[in-house]
Amino acid sequence: MTYIIAEIGINHNGDLEIAKELISQAKSAGCDAVKFQKRTIEIVYSEDILNQKRESPWGNTQREQKEGLEFSIKEFDIIDQFCKDLQIDWFASSWDIESQKLMQKYNFPHNKIASAMATNHEFLRFVANEKRHTFISTGMMDLNMIDVAVNIFKNYSCAFTLLHTVSTYPALEEDLNLNCIKTLQARYKVPVGYSGHETSVTPSFIAATLGATAIERHITLNRAMYGSDQAASLEYPGLVQLVNMIRKLPKCLGDGEVKFLEKEIPIAKKLRYWNKKN
Repeated sequence: MTYIIAEIGINHNGDLEIAKELISQAKSAGCDAVKFQKRTIEIVYSEDILNQKRESPWGNTQREQKEGLEFSIKEFDIIDQFCKDLQIDWFASSWDIESQKLMQKYNFPHNKIASAMATNHEFLRFVANEKRHTFISTGMMDLNMIDVAVNIFKNYSCAFTLLHTVSTYPALEEDLNLNCIKTLQARYKVPVGYSGHETSVTPSFIAATLGATAIERHITLNRAMYGSDQAASLEYPGLVQLVNMIRKLPKCLGDGEVKFLEKEIPIAKKLRYWNKKN
């Protein structure tokens, strides 16, 4: 069955109640997991960037904006218990080694390498050394770059799933190139999924029909909310529609064996009237 991940990321806008509502919606829609992001601001961003001006609900600098979007460990403890109570998986994509160390306490079912971190070989080795199944997004990468990431995880004997990704927000349908799912499957002989940033549900459904073993989509309470990922996210009705479509796939696709169904016999007797003359 396709593993469906509702990417909350930073769409909670630093509000624990928004995060809880998004988790509840993901569970209600039938998702298997929710995912967050974790950064150590002083490691990921330079002082020059943090001091730049940026208008946001939290202040007038990049530092204030980015700190406003970060949950503390105390808040992640609450999220951890909330997800356990709802019986839904959760995990996080860290953007630095210190954040990855902090997240280890939760014993996630999966790790996640964001596209932005997928060429950071030191970080890849640190995550692969945990020997925990890892989703690796492949946005902003060519095959040579993906080769390196794949080899690192294979060298550490760490199971992984590649996620075909186009890192534009929102992504245009003509840029999605979903046949890359087949290319990655053929080249690496590993499970391949899809992490989508488009505005509609159709491409993710198409990805599932191409054999994507996991589908990851950003979710939001409202696309008009503050945040760089909100416009590339699905609101609850779209998420429900996508999950329902994907869950129907095994039933509709079947086993591929061509057969004359017993249910078709009375129809054949009725419609093949010419056969009665023989």
